[in-house]
Amino acid sequence: MPIETIYGNLQGLKPSQLKQLQRLYHQRLPGDRITTSEFAQRLAAISTEIGQPVSTYINRRGQVIRVGVGTVRQTQIPPLELPRYGAERLSGIRCVATQLKSEVPSDAVLTAMALQRLDALVVLSLTGGGFERRGGGATGYVKEGYLAHLVPHPETTWTVSPPLSLDVISQQDFLDLTDGLEEEFRREFVAQQVHPDQDRVLLVGVMTSQMSVQTFHDSLAELERLVETAGGEVLQIVRQKRSHFHPQTVVGEGKVQEVALAAQTVGANLIVFDRDLSPAQVRNLEMQIGVRVVDRTEVILDIFAQRARSGAGKLQVELAQLEYMMPRLSGRGRAMSRLGGGIGTRGPGETKLETERRAIQRRISRLQQEVDQLQAHRSRLRQQRQHHEVPSIAIVGYTNAGKSTLLNALTNAEVYAADQLFATLDPTTRRLQIADPMGEGGMAIVLTDTVGFIQDLPPALMDAFRATLEEVTAADALLHVVDLSHSAWQSQIRSVMSILREMPITPGPMLLAFNKIDQVDGETLALAEEEFPQAAFISAGERLGLETLRLRLAELVRYAVAP
Repeated sequence: MPIETIYGNLQGLKPSQLKQLQRLYHQRLPGDRITTSEFAQRLAAISTEIGQPVSTYINRRGQVIRVGVGTVRQTQIPPLELPRYGAERLSGIRCVATQLKSEVPSDAVLTAMALQRLDALVVLSLTGGGFERRGGGATGYVKEGYLAHLVPHPETTWTVSPPLSLDVISQQDFLDLTDGLEEEFRREFVAQQVHPDQDRVLLVGVMTSQMSVQTFHDSLAELERLVETAGGEVLQIVRQKRSHFHPQTVVGEGKVQEVALAAQTVGANLIVFDRDLSPAQVRNLEMQIGVRVVDRTEVILDIFAQRARSGAGKLQVELAQLEYMMPRLSGRGRAMSRLGGGIGTRGPGETKLETERRAIQRRISRLQQEVDQLQAHRSRLRQQRQHHEVPSIAIVGYTNAGKSTLLNALTNAEVYAADQLFATLDPTTRRLQIADPMGEGGMAIVLTDTVGFIQDLPPALMDAFRATLEEVTAADALLHVVDLSHSAWQSQIRSVMSILREMPITPGPMLLAFNKIDQVDGETLALAEEEFPQAAFISAGERLGLETLRLRLAELVRYAVAP
């Protein structure tokens, strides 16, 4: 028969000691008992002889499925090898372990219990290293033991008994314990249940020394909104402050354990980091946490995949997804497959992400050619407008600033508008007739609603949406719409201006329009008027200030097209 694997630190162990450890796999415990005195004493004897802790993992049929030399923390079952039941179920595995000192189990050991969602944990303290010989075999003595298990309450994660005798521990009704716990976990889980189609999300934010507290707070708040827009529900936010990002896991080993424990506690099935992650970081985090991990860019890509309506929009989203996922294809095992629904898995390109790499590269090349054709087509349309001498204004701004609502209010365009991030992706062009302040009659201009900007706009999106963003650089002038009701309106202005500065062609003159003035207090309005005296102040939803805006647009166009 094959030799059973012994995990942990085996250095210095004799062949006879390894055989004793392997024989533990042949043990069978009663289904209604956590352990028996005989099994515990045998475990203690081996641990005493080798002078190291020993940990055994037992399923509900009473079979020993894992034996390790070391503490529960050192020998725990990797997350990807555990049954994936979720927060309403235990793993169906209990652990009986030894420790050389007589002390309450450490937080590291208890955290390992929680990460594995063990049915129960028994930690046996040995009698100072003494053992006696019986029939030629060593029988260790158990001084006392501790019984620990999880509890389904938000205030605490686990409970630990006082020191108990081995007889008391071995007489515990294991079935009654696990049935009662799982019933409580199910009730708690149902009480906080979200819609079955929604991902249960845990956010992770890291503030480095280069960030201000306000920037960090605003970024996390925006990420929470992005997750909700993508169809997830944020259950908890984990924050960390550190001088620099950890190269392997961003947050460091200790914080990874905290994130994993938090995910287990709230039943999260997705971890979202508020920064871009490298492929290696994603793999490391998923292996240690056992839950799918995505970054900010992937959430934005998922929103774009849901919002794309036109053929051009879907084309650009697929290109962005494939270019982003290309370096991330390696290292995804079946257990962590991205093909199954949820944030980060939607869009035209998702079924190709785990196929042969060269085929994906060919697909990317084909899509880039189609985007080039789209770019050329839009260029011809712009040339036709220029031939007819129709001035053009591109409406730009942070996502959810109210650009589409303003276009509808000015031109009756009936473009889809909602209080959502990236509600519309496809540029919409409409003609607007406005009075000419310098002459008689009116003048026609063309307004183009463009895709919303966002802080740290992913490079993959910048490249894929270059055909759309060219509407900005080719316009005669820009109308920069700002949501004055947003707490971070000033930083949003800076983000938009930063993106505009990165455009290959410098955009034309710009008019700043502060929107949603009906939702702000007098102090905020006065601050904006003082800082930006040349701006227009409007409410597109309530149609306030639109006549003044039309006059300002006419002045803007006259200035932009003046020889």
